[in-house]
Amino acid sequence: MSTAIIKPQWSPVTIALMVVGFIVFWPLGLAMLGYILWGEKFGGSADKAQSYFEKGKAWCTSGRGSYTPRSSSGNAAFDEYREEQLRRLEEERRRLDQEIEDFHEHMENLRKARDREEFDRFMRDRHGSRQGYGAPEPQEGGWSNQPG
Repeated sequence: MSTAIIKPQWSPVTIALMVVGFIVFWPLGLAMLGYILWGEKFGGSADKAQSYFEKGKAWCTSGRGSYTPRSSSGNAAFDEYREEQLRRLEEERRRLDQEIEDFHEHMENLRKARDREEFDRFMRDRHGSRQGYGAPEPQEGGWSNQPG
């Protein structure tokens, strides 16, 4: 029997408290949301909360919560096959990573070439009529207005 004034369930009171908590100080709203979602599991008791924590900790450390691909299956042929496949996949991953790197380098070179071309076009358009940029080289007679 729970004697809590505010029960950990979705009710207008708990929703209002959560919203007010977020408005006043966001960790209060977050705490209220946690209480609404997981309050029944803890039951408001420190013993229940500790047992829930211990159960989760045991699950994580038992190996059920994690995948260890290097562990033996008990079948030597399967383990050998698995190691070969993992090696092949790792080689494929390295090859694909190198292709990605090469592609990024290629795209960077194309961007630089395009930028250089656009800049040269801009300079020709803007300064093409000015002496010294984009103009033909002077003849042996130099730059003079007198006929050579």
